[in-house]
Amino acid sequence: MQASRVLVAVYVVLFLAATGRSIVQIVRSFDQAPLAYGLSALAAVVYLLAGIALAFVHRSPAWQRIAWVAVGFEFLGVLIVGTLSGLHPELFPADTVWSGFGRGYLYIPLVLPLIGIAYLEARPAQRRQAVIA
Repeated sequence: MQASRVLVAVYVVLFLAATGRSIVQIVRSFDQAPLAYGLSALAAVVYLLAGIALAFVHRSPAWQRIAWVAVGFEFLGVLIVGTLSGLHPELFPADTVWSGFGRGYLYIPLVLPLIGIAYLEARPAQRRQAVIA
């Protein structure tokens, strides 16, 4: 199996996990931690977008740009929410997918965007040039 397919598969699994978690949280107790539960839902959307973009990144420069934005947003989200959940736990009375840098998901949310960035960087130079232009 190609590495890109494994990467996309992991994004799909995280999308499903984050979606399931956020739906349960929002339906059961949204009023207890709206920020945390909303961020879990946002993470699900980002994982879906990143997975789709990475699956089609070879088709056009537009998909490559979308992949860069999604993976970059994901990485910043993990860093920001991970830092805030440690420094200001009162902001997050419940965990999000990105709390503690993805602690509840075996730190996969922290490592995955780095793998995504490495994959995007490793793509042939002429394809990357088309994205920049």
